[in-house]
Parts: sequence; structure tokens; C-alpha cells
Amino acid sequence: MATTSTTTTNPPAAATPAPDPEKFMHTSGSTDPVWIHQQPYSAMPTFPALGEDLSTDVCVIGAGIAGIHVAYELVRRGHRVALLEARDALAGESGRTSGHLTNDLDDGYANIRAKHGDAGARVAAESHAWARDRVGEIAEELGIECEYRRVRAYDVSQFAVGSDGYEGEMKELREEAGVQAGLGIEARFDENLTVRGWTGKPDQRGGLVAENQATFHPTKYLAGVLAWLKTQPNFQCFTRTRVTGIHEKGVELLGLGHKSVTIETEVGHTVRAEHAVEATCVPLQKLSVVAELEFFRTYCIAARVPKGSVEDCLLYDNAEAYKYVRLTACDDKDDYLVVGGCDHKVGQEETTPRFDELETWTRERFTQAGAVDYRWSGQIYEPVDYMAFIGKNQGNQKIYIVTGDSGDGLTHGVLAGRLIADEIEGKENKWASLYNPKRLGSIIKTLPSLVKHDVQINLQYKRFLQTDITDIEDLAPGSGGVLNSATAKPLAVYKDEDGKVHKYSALCPHMKGVVCWNAVEKSFDCPVHGSRFSKAGICVNGPAKINLTPADKAGAESQEYASGSGM
Repeated sequence: MATTSTTTTNPPAAATPAPDPEKFMHTSGSTDPVWIHQQPYSAMPTFPALGEDLSTDVCVIGAGIAGIHVAYELVRRGHRVALLEARDALAGESGRTSGHLTNDLDDGYANIRAKHGDAGARVAAESHAWARDRVGEIAEELGIECEYRRVRAYDVSQFAVGSDGYEGEMKELREEAGVQAGLGIEARFDENLTVRGWTGKPDQRGGLVAENQATFHPTKYLAGVLAWLKTQPNFQCFTRTRVTGIHEKGVELLGLGHKSVTIETEVGHTVRAEHAVEATCVPLQKLSVVAELEFFRTYCIAARVPKGSVEDCLLYDNAEAYKYVRLTACDDKDDYLVVGGCDHKVGQEETTPRFDELETWTRERFTQAGAVDYRWSGQIYEPVDYMAFIGKNQGNQKIYIVTGDSGDGLTHGVLAGRLIADEIEGKENKWASLYNPKRLGSIIKTLPSLVKHDVQINLQYKRFLQTDITDIEDLAPGSGGVLNSATAKPLAVYKDEDGKVHKYSALCPHMKGVVCWNAVEKSFDCPVHGSRFSKAGICVNGPAKINLTPADKAGAESQEYASGSGM
């Protein structure tokens, strides 16, 4: 590991700005992703809040890649679309991704085939290839400069040559390459595979090569699509407009009658639409499909490397919580090497060691790595059978959902645009059944792991018997924790940098789990179903629909100020 390079926090210490009271309205953590290096929050498209009741053809909830692509495909087809976002556009996980566009899917096609058969695996390969290519087509058509380019993807063993486990993983990668090739992916196994620029001692050569994959700058791209949508007469977007209720009303049977959807917002305005789409990472509902997901935090760093010193590729190792690598632009001298991984379940493990682990891993392999300018984390949603849920929500005819990114949320989100637009128009889509939220066959195959997951989730209610702190005085400025006692309900407590204490209910509004303090992102995270809240109690990840309830005047004032409504 190199010892001569210096490490900085993001942004570099010399340029650290004053705390932004609205930070969690721009993004879902206190850290900043590398994408703001060339696309700062101030350059994101802005929209007004909804100020009156509204009627439209389709209401899309969530202004991330899924919501934006659903809106784009529908607007292109002539539908009137209203896009609603609880915070700012691109304030969610699409702005904190690592920017891979690939049909070399994270879960592996051997696993996908076991759950969905050969036909299902082929659909997965074909549909994600379409989504990967669709981004390039739209970027070219709209003239969006977003670093979109074709690269190879490499999957290598997590173990060094000759160590325990290496040969076993080589066998798995050889088999996976064969499965992928059989599905039409340009994949092969290369036992001598090396990555240019991997100059460190760990020797993990050999692995799977997938040609014709892609990468891009996600927020530049999505900001460009939003800018185009903003010019369209059949499109409206309203930000800082939190949805608190979605109801399907009316009767429709055998082609008779009529159903429509009413969407309720936090401030009391309603949107009436023929169809509604929940493109909110996870649906804003109690259980149903939510119970078929697992919720994980994932971590990234961006380290400077001299331009041209590392091969421009997508790189993954074969660990369960795998590491992944790509490049993005920095300046005339350097590129950023984006390295991610270290996944764990939301609210169930310590967050602070992850960046050091990623940096150590990086420097051991890429000795030319310099300063680490950005460190951030994001959230991923793993469906029990590997495929996202895209289509009509369970029990609904006019409400659609997009959830279960399985680490491939970018292509899943792009794919959702086509699938949902087709379903709204009544057009047959040969990919639809694989992603149908009402599917049963593949879910039944996962019942043992589903039951195990459910048991593990219910164990998280043990936090009703635990406390993080015994005395608020013990909290350091700029930190938080949960104060729990036998005589009172648990409190989420945040002590700001000036030493002022802010209190909120520690009960997640979704299923009443007791939240945990996330020291990396300065947020309160629920270990039950992954909802997250800023240090001011503002909901930044669902399935919770509302904020943590303030428990004192300081908490109420802080929440009002941080949401922008008190400024």
C-alpha cells in the first residue's frame, strides 16, 4: 500500500463550504458523490412546488432515473405527465450511483436462470442491453454530453492466484461466461485476463470478459433529459411536493365502469390522474412487495489517478459484498477512479470503517492512486428473485411501481420507461412478465430465503429494548443517537455543531421500527425496511412517506428550516 499519497475528505478540506441547512433536500446523505465535481447541486434543474390541485393523464412520483424515463417515454408518446418529487430533482439514489450501464448483471445469469429459467434469463440479458443502449441513443438525440461510452466489463476472483478459493471462483466465472454467451451476451472466459494499471501485488488475474458494456455521468445525463422535458407542453414537474397518499378509485369490470387515481400531497393539494407510477426506489406502502426486498447500504470513493494510467473498463470482483471499479473525468491531469462496495443491511452494521476498507483495497491494487476527494454511500434494494418489480402494483389496475434495482438500478430504471409506457397503452411487451410485480413462480422458489429474511427483519424490533446513549450530554457535537428508557418512548437525538439538541420520535412512520444513527451520512436509518431520515428527521428514503415527528421545539424548527419552508 502506498504511503506517500495524501487523503482528503469530500470536498477537499481547503474548499469545505459552510453547512447547507437544505443539504438533504439536494441529496440523501451528508456526504457528496463524485458527480457534483462537474455537475454541482446548483446546476441541477429546478421546478416549483405544487401550489394547487391538478389533473393529468399520468402522475409519476419520484424524479430519479426511473421516474424521469417513465415521464420521457410517455411524453414522447403524447401523454400529459406530471412528475412529483418530495425534495429536489435527482436528490435520491440516482445522484449517488456509481454509473455502470451493463447487462452483465450483478446477480449472475446462472442464479437468474435457476429462478426464471432459460427464457427469463434471455429476457433479462436482452432487456438490460436495450436499456444500456437506450441511454446512448437519447444522449445523442438530445445532444447531452455525459461521458457515455462503450467499455469492457471484467469479472475477476476476489482471491489471489494460488490461494484458497481462487480455483473455485475461476470455475464459477468460466461457467458464468458460458451461460452469458449462450444468452447472446458478448462474453468469454480469459484465464490470463489482466487489467492495465493494476500495478499492485495482489495477483487476481483471469476471469470473465463482457464486451460492449457502457458507462456515463448519470446526473449530467438525467439533468439533460429533464431540461428537454421542461420544454415540452405536455410535461409538468413539481419538486418539494411530498406525496402522502395514493388511492385507486372507481369500479372497472369486464370493460365497464372507470377507475382513476387520486394522489394526496403533504400540504393538502391533490392530483387526479388516469394512471399513477411510484418510481420512488421502494413503494410508499406498508408491505406487499416491500416484504420481497432486502435493503442495503453501499459505499464509494473517488481517488485521483493520472490520466491514462488505468484501463477504462468496468471491473468487479466475485465477493458476496463485491468491489467494483470505473473511471470518470476529473481534470486535465487526472481521472477519478471510482471504487465501490462493502455493502451491508441498512441500520444493522457500523458505517464508519467502510471507506478505509475501500481505500486500502484500492491502494493495494492501483498504486498510482492519489488523493481521495469524494466518499459517499447509497442505497440498493435487492429483490428476493433477482429481478426488479416493474408494472401494475399488487391489487391495483391503475397504479404502477418500479422497485428492486438489485444493484442495476440504472438499466432497470431506463427499462421501466418502456415497460410502463407500453402497459399504460395496452401494448404487449415480451419482457413484461419477467418484471411483473404480481409474479408468483420465481417468488415461490425463494420461499426459504424469504422466510429467513422475514425472521431477520423481525429481530430488528429488539431495538425497543436497546439504547445508543444513556445521557444526551455524552453526544459529541455533530452526532446523534437513540435515547431509550423503560419510562418513555425512544427518542432520536441530534446535537448540532453548536451543541444545540434536536429531538424526534425514533419510531419509523412505516412499521414503527426504532431507527439507528448513521455516522457517515448523519442520518437516522430504520433497520426494518430501510427507511432513512436526515439529521432533521426529513424522510429521504422510503417506504416511509412522512418525516420523523419532532419531539421538541428545536426539532420542529430544525425540520421546518431544513425543508426550506422556514427560510
